[in-house]
Amino acid sequence: MTKRDHEGGQHGGGHHSAARAERHHGWGYTRLEDCDLTLRLSKDEEAKRLGKAQRRLLHLRLINGGQLNEGRLGPPVCIVFEGWDAAGKGGAIKRLVEPLDPRHVHVAPFAAPTPDELRHHFLWRFWPPLPGWGGMTIFDRSWYGRVLVERVEHLATEVQWRRAYQEIKDFEHTLAEEGMIVIKLWLHMSHEEQLRRFVRRRDDPLKRWKLTDEDWRNRERRGEYNDAVDDMLRLTDGPLAHWDVISAENKRYGRVQVIETVIRRMEEGMERWGVPVPPRGAEEERTELALVFDDAEFGADPAAVTPSALDPSNGSDSGSGSGSDSDSESDSESAHERMKA
Repeated sequence: MTKRDHEGGQHGGGHHSAARAERHHGWGYTRLEDCDLTLRLSKDEEAKRLGKAQRRLLHLRLINGGQLNEGRLGPPVCIVFEGWDAAGKGGAIKRLVEPLDPRHVHVAPFAAPTPDELRHHFLWRFWPPLPGWGGMTIFDRSWYGRVLVERVEHLATEVQWRRAYQEIKDFEHTLAEEGMIVIKLWLHMSHEEQLRRFVRRRDDPLKRWKLTDEDWRNRERRGEYNDAVDDMLRLTDGPLAHWDVISAENKRYGRVQVIETVIRRMEEGMERWGVPVPPRGAEEERTELALVFDDAEFGADPAAVTPSALDPSNGSDSGSGSGSDSDSESDSESAHERMKA
């Protein structure tokens, strides 16, 4: 069994009518050829937009987790990463989780199924990491291996991978109807840029381990993979589980587009479930400032917390202070538990 780090092969045949029905209902789907691979960002532009987006993401995450929403949990967030080999999925995920408390987000990487997993339906192994209300999970590769690598490499029969399009749509629709925000990202880049990145990996002793003979072999089947990706985008896009194609030709632009897309989709999902989406600006700065202080001060207005109030040598009642810290720590741990997926 090969790793699930690749994309798959021929046309979806009998599911063309489903795609026509989607377009008829008005939501359409994103095509690879619509992705502008000329988009670029400088290092300074990336830093500015990334910092702003990370503050916004943190604020939304704390709202959904109940810490900034009077303890009410928001909808679960499921982010699916797929894309070409060396498209920058790992770097994008790193920037996405960077501002978040590691207790409040789960990254679930998937490779080839194990012998035991192969004894079950192909969706079976993806259920356990799915987030509950207030939770957030990032899938580094996903159930789409069925219609990508398993299709191209003939690891699934034609009957199986053709049937999988509707199975996946039903699966995602069920999750979305129960409240989940399903965000699906395809990181796209040109065949030429992929070759440049492969060569750099090959020539870098610290990154050579990322490149395998299989990666080179799969480059020769780019046409089959293109067809499979096109079918995947067309046949598994839906009103509650859209595909977003990310322009990853320039890594800096791709990283920023990923986090800005996640924010946009999260805000749409929160509004759909009646969770107030705050305006951008001062509240995000207040959230970031509050995190500088201990958990005991998190619920207070940071501007009202003076340095003397935080100084244990200021002559305050030590017994009273100890009790306050204990209660706050307990409350904080309870909030953290609610945010776990």
